[in-house]
Amino acid sequence: MRWGTAMFRLAEDLRIYLHRDPIDFRCGINSLAILVEQSMGLNPFERAAFAFCNRRRTRMKLLFFDRSGFVLVLKALTEDKFRWPKRAETVVALTAEQLRWLLDGIDIDAMVPHPVRQYQFVG
Repeated sequence: MRWGTAMFRLAEDLRIYLHRDPIDFRCGINSLAILVEQSMGLNPFERAAFAFCNRRRTRMKLLFFDRSGFVLVLKALTEDKFRWPKRAETVVALTAEQLRWLLDGIDIDAMVPHPVRQYQFVG
């Protein structure tokens, strides 16, 4: 087994919703699904992953539904902290790539890609 290799991969077109405020990390699947529905105003059964962090920013939980049931993934850092976005809104929409950056310790608020441009060719 090679360490550092992802055990699962999220689809590129999967919607990712991050709950900006820290949560009580004793919450399990049922509590998180209720939080998604009541606090975030989203459907926990939709084709999306929902990310949560603890107050110290050392643990992250991902919740998603995969056709037959909920999946809960936990990542716990031993020495570092997640660089959680500091935005005003309670729910932050991310791309799968931004979630990977966040899991790898990258500050996604500092990452600014080039804008997507559309060109017309005159011929």
